[in-house]
Amino acid sequence: MEERVKEHKLKIYPDSFTSKYNCNKLVYFEEYSKAEEAIVREKRLKKWKRDWKIKLIEDMNPSWVDISDNWNIDFNRLRDER
Repeated sequence: MEERVKEHKLKIYPDSFTSKYNCNKLVYFEEYSKAEEAIVREKRLKKWKRDWKIKLIEDMNPSWVDISDNWNIDFNRLRDER
């Protein structure tokens, strides 16, 4: 998960939604053991109304703080896959 946060914050993919709209705060996340489960959940969330999404975030993170700020992320190093 930390690698995905780095990719977003460093705008590794300049044509992505997060890069285009400067979305650089992690305010909500869910963890899944299988990628397929996460994909299904993400597709469901995309269909939700904005108000529902905001409530989901605020139930977990009412101040909308960047959750990843407390993580010890090394931004000088990305996976060697690139």
